[in-house]
Amino acid sequence: MKELRALLHLAWPMITTQFFIMATGFFDTAMAGHYSAADLAGVSLAGSVLWPLFFLLTGITMALSPITAQLRGSGDVSLAGPRIRQGLWISVGASVVLIACLANSEWLFRLAQINPTTTAIGVGYLQGVCWGAPAVMAYVALRNTCEGLGHTVPPMLIAGAVLPVNAFLNYALIYGAFGFPELGGVGCGYATAAVFWLQLGLMMVVIRRPFFRATDTFRRWAWPELGEIRRILTIGLPIGLTMFVEMAVFAVIGFLIGRMGDIPLAAHSIAGNLNWLTYVIPSTLGAAAGIRVGYFVGANDLAAARSTAGTAYRFAFVYALVVSLLLVLLRHQLVLAYSSDADVLALAATLLLFIAFYQIVDDTQAVAGGTLRGYKDTRVPMVYGLVGYWLVGVPLGIALAFGAFGLQPMGVYGFWTALTLGLTLVAIAMGVRLYRTCHDEARTRAFARL
Repeated sequence: MKELRALLHLAWPMITTQFFIMATGFFDTAMAGHYSAADLAGVSLAGSVLWPLFFLLTGITMALSPITAQLRGSGDVSLAGPRIRQGLWISVGASVVLIACLANSEWLFRLAQINPTTTAIGVGYLQGVCWGAPAVMAYVALRNTCEGLGHTVPPMLIAGAVLPVNAFLNYALIYGAFGFPELGGVGCGYATAAVFWLQLGLMMVVIRRPFFRATDTFRRWAWPELGEIRRILTIGLPIGLTMFVEMAVFAVIGFLIGRMGDIPLAAHSIAGNLNWLTYVIPSTLGAAAGIRVGYFVGANDLAAARSTAGTAYRFAFVYALVVSLLLVLLRHQLVLAYSSDADVLALAATLLLFIAFYQIVDDTQAVAGGTLRGYKDTRVPMVYGLVGYWLVGVPLGIALAFGAFGLQPMGVYGFWTALTLGLTLVAIAMGVRLYRTCHDEARTRAFARL
């Protein structure tokens, strides 16, 4: 119980931060949905392009969290400075890649045969987000550093501060209020870009605090150093790829469902948004567990690291059971916040039954993955995700949804059935990997040297 309290003390600001971030996505989805079903579909499909790329590129600098946590545990915080500087150079390159991908995304919509109106909204949204790419890449690198240093409150305060700004700009740019142009769902993209720059500006205040100055990050200029960049990429690239593999599955499925029409896509988007909302707590708890594990590994207290891992995993299982029950009981009330279309609401409420079952495997694998990052064990979990999502989930989902091999077509339900089966395999493999890494001191010390 003592370890759970310590873990939650570190995690609650991170969880609150993620809820604030989720709220910005909710405002995008809900405001666009109430403007029109086409705008909801366009913004949703744009998110299917944006977020996999975003997590791929920002996931690389998530390596700064276990790196700084282990250095803090060993009492060598000043050695984090060179890593952080190179992490920021990685962010510069990542922003260029993100802009190039988002600005040239129209072919994806055409390839998926999305209708022209929805395509125009989605592409316009992504072009708007491009303006904020450099800011968000740098901000996430610095946020991961703050959290690795054990200071999780400043990012929470920043996320809370920008939330009303995002809501205001969304309303103004979607509906043309307060003298702004009426852009519909496209306006959400420009609002998001403005919020990204505001976040970075507020982070510039945070890095002046003593806990961050102790890293000596900005005491001297440093050009890119390939050796340090390679060390970060060794840990961070598998993290980014793992997140990309997971998010890209939902993107591909979103496009495939988009071919079925706006109503199935809108219902799928609502269900996915609520699933992501419930996923925030276990995902963030896993990240917090990773920070504590990293600290204990750096301090050479491997027993405490094992205790943290076990506590986080058990909490995730209990949490999943409670959330599953709530989703079943409140499914009709929950979907009302996203749309007023009766057909969309009915389909979305049914999809929540799938998500209720999906919770147990999704939440436990999230905690296991986050905890393993604290050990710097990132490559094998990436392989698990690749197999479970892409070799099982997607092919099986297409077969079930469209009725391949003589099967009765299940439509959107087929995709969620396949995702659940694929994720079950991932969750089992991740749980076993976490147990073995926790109890293998030689492996733990080898990872610590990365």
